[in-house]
Amino acid sequence: MSTLLPFHKAILEEIHDPATSDLLVLARGLGLRRVVCSLLQIYDSPKSLVLLVNATTEEETAIGEELSIHGITALYKGGGLIMVTSRILVVDMLTGDIPIKLISGILVLNAEKVTPLVLESFVIRLLREKNTNAFVKAFTDQPEHITSGLSPLKNIMKELRIRRVHIYPRFHETIKKSLERRKADVVELSQGMTESMADIHHAIIQCMTATLAELKRSNTSLDLDDLTVENAYFKSFSVIVRKQLDPTKQLVSDLATLRNLLYYLLTYDAFEFNGYLDNLIESNTVTASGGAKVNQSPWTMTDAAHVIFDTGRRRCFTLSSTSKTLPTVIDVDEDEDAWEALNEAQGIQVDAKGKSVASRPGWLPSTVDPVLEELPKWELLTDVLQEIEEETVRIESMKKPPPILGSNTVLIMASSTRTCNLIKDFLATYDPNGKKGAKGRTMMMRRLRLYLWWKGKLVERKEQGRGSFAMPSGSSIRDAKKQSETDISEALQKKDREKAERNKSRRRMRGGAPASSDSRPTQPTPEANSGKVEEAVLAEFFATQATAESGLTPFDIANVNSAALDFGSQLLESEFNDHYGLVAPEETVLIRAYSDDSDDRILAELQPRFIVMYEPNMEFIRRIEVYRSSHPGLGVRVYHMVYGNSCEEHQYLAGIRKEKDSFERLIKERGSMLLPIIEEKREGAGYSEDTVKTISSRYAGGRRELNTEPSKVIVDLREFRSSLPSLLHAANNLVVPATLTVGDYIVTPDICVERKSIPDLMSSFNSGRLYTQCEIMSVHYKHPVLLIEFEEDKAFSLDTIGEMKSYAKPTGKYPPKKKPGEQAQGNSPAYSSIALQSKIVLLTLSFPRLRIIWSSSPFATAEIFNDLKRNNPEPDHIKAVATGADDDPDVGAGVNTSAEELLRCLPGITPKNVKYVMSKVRNLRELCEMDVMGLQDLLGVEPGKACWEFIHKGEGK
Repeated sequence: MSTLLPFHKAILEEIHDPATSDLLVLARGLGLRRVVCSLLQIYDSPKSLVLLVNATTEEETAIGEELSIHGITALYKGGGLIMVTSRILVVDMLTGDIPIKLISGILVLNAEKVTPLVLESFVIRLLREKNTNAFVKAFTDQPEHITSGLSPLKNIMKELRIRRVHIYPRFHETIKKSLERRKADVVELSQGMTESMADIHHAIIQCMTATLAELKRSNTSLDLDDLTVENAYFKSFSVIVRKQLDPTKQLVSDLATLRNLLYYLLTYDAFEFNGYLDNLIESNTVTASGGAKVNQSPWTMTDAAHVIFDTGRRRCFTLSSTSKTLPTVIDVDEDEDAWEALNEAQGIQVDAKGKSVASRPGWLPSTVDPVLEELPKWELLTDVLQEIEEETVRIESMKKPPPILGSNTVLIMASSTRTCNLIKDFLATYDPNGKKGAKGRTMMMRRLRLYLWWKGKLVERKEQGRGSFAMPSGSSIRDAKKQSETDISEALQKKDREKAERNKSRRRMRGGAPASSDSRPTQPTPEANSGKVEEAVLAEFFATQATAESGLTPFDIANVNSAALDFGSQLLESEFNDHYGLVAPEETVLIRAYSDDSDDRILAELQPRFIVMYEPNMEFIRRIEVYRSSHPGLGVRVYHMVYGNSCEEHQYLAGIRKEKDSFERLIKERGSMLLPIIEEKREGAGYSEDTVKTISSRYAGGRRELNTEPSKVIVDLREFRSSLPSLLHAANNLVVPATLTVGDYIVTPDICVERKSIPDLMSSFNSGRLYTQCEIMSVHYKHPVLLIEFEEDKAFSLDTIGEMKSYAKPTGKYPPKKKPGEQAQGNSPAYSSIALQSKIVLLTLSFPRLRIIWSSSPFATAEIFNDLKRNNPEPDHIKAVATGADDDPDVGAGVNTSAEELLRCLPGITPKNVKYVMSKVRNLRELCEMDVMGLQDLLGVEPGKACWEFIHKGEGK
């Protein structure tokens, strides 16, 4: 287990007591997982059963690996520690598979996500009904998520039945004393942006400001104080504002796009950024069907947007006059010009005397002048690595070097995997002796070639009427070609191959005129016009290239193949380690993206002395503080790189202020919070309000009888993905999980409910599944009910369904038989335009006994169910499970579903006798070993004979 610092021990001393339930709010990066694992180790005992819920898959894996060192494994009744999903745990608790009275406690991770609608609150409620002694420990490191809204901290404590909360920000006195005793050597490097990047950055901020102003003008009911550019840096901004800005989703989407542009400007290379801008222009001017788009994003038509698109292109290259003669393409069969062709293929230009002059690749059009602007941080990174190397050499060259703990491995941390790959490509190809701002020219030339190839493929796909695709993130044309062709059908691939063969068979002559290209439609924006000019120029160039399909000249391919053949024979055994051996730690550079608490483990395993933070990250800085304090005597130098006066710097500082303000609000709320008094429901307690029920009104004006059975609702297992079962239980209903063939909820013996959300309703209508479900409910139940449930934070109206384009697309599936109202399920052109209301009307006409209930939220649904149950008997669990099971040939309710499906495929086995056969035969082996007389006694004369012949002779229908 990782080393515990003094503040970790102080936290454990406060929350480890099993007699109390606690909520811990800890600042990010201070080792929350370390605290949880230590607490689990304390509770590990065969005499106790501790459950861990609400953990993500990554957290489960990491915690499991941490605890597996101690061999911690157990089952429910065997005690110990168990990580389980909330859905599985709820079903096990309701069915009695887990002994609730034996549970010692439950640990809840990500407590900021706990609301009345989540399953974790359902788990705690079920726990408290039968076990009031178990503890509940909740953990979170997201204080910002529990400070927005009306008393979120109190609501979380109420749902988890917790009365104690512990708040540990970075400025806590105990944490300050623990981390400030040993500090790392931090070198802060502020790198300025290039002039082009600064212009784009300023233009994007202008577009964001204009978009926010438009939001404020169009929505007077908003909290305008929160609509600032500083808050728009964070992803949570879109989520918060989207709830209030449902009619103005375009503006909210534009804000997210502009925020992405700010991030991509500082992390993408010039060609990837320009490719993203090209896709933005295309998506804002052309619809998916190829027509002109009517509703464009307002910011794309501003002067600032013109600066973004124009400057983004000029960072990559500039286009000269298109009247220049295009490069000639050499026929490789002309032996007299072989040397000249080889020079051009290798990008070498020679003068009249045969001497080499400035290199210009033959694949580069003469109309394209490369600019190849590099990110400023790349050169700064090379300077940092050079300084680290010099420092390492200086220490090693000393006569008596001091004992140094840790390794010389250089750890470079970035924000994403894509950024890590970009850094890796740059460091693998950069020229240490190159000019300032041009050390990565080799990589940038590859990116230029990839960009030109991509633009050429876009022109070709548009001519063929095929959709566009994003610019590949790598630098290899071969990999990019594989990536772009994955979505092309075999027929299109065959067409492309035939076209390539025709192109290869053509003989290109010197000075041949290029194929003409037609730039027909002119887009309304200047950016689109310049993009069309660029596409036309590139189309002309690629039309003259005999081998543009592969992106390589014949000489390139020949050289690669010959080099691959000769490499193995020339490689000496003594050189093997130089190419494939292990790399020394001082020569190792590890590039990794920021992650969660698993970064603590990486630091502990590598123990690096040099850490380069390519991008600022508040959490990782704290992890370095914890790492440095956990290893006394280990010297750590941190290079903290940031673009000065940029959104990167502003976001970093704003994140620190936002977390600090959140902790201050939590501390203030804890001091003035009134804790609610929660009445615990004991096991066996009656339901006083519903104890006396009216059973029938036909006898003596309504006979009232004493009903000791609790109010019960039978719920299908698949419905536990929703929040309704939890709310039904909170409304004093006994929730009985079952595998139902008919319906989702059985409310009474006569009422069966099929619940549909709006997206599910559209999907069910288009596929015809809803028609079949209503038909089955009408056969088996007196009162079939279709429940249409809306989301709580959405409008209680079907008008917004027009925005859900993905759900409105019909699938073309029909019901199996001709039934009344079948036209409502098809996808014929005459029916595709009929609104959702018309489909519902046709459904009610087909099933007159069907009742439709409109519910505004899951809370309203729980109240409706209680009203339906009033004055009615309780449903029978056994009958509900058996209903429809014998009539449905696809039901696989047996213990071994695979064996039952195989049994149904045998001749002579029908849906009518499959259950009977399963009750008489233990397994398939016993059935196959029966003789013909035994099968005839079991299935009948003809079915038994057909089944026996199929098993033993392979004959049968």
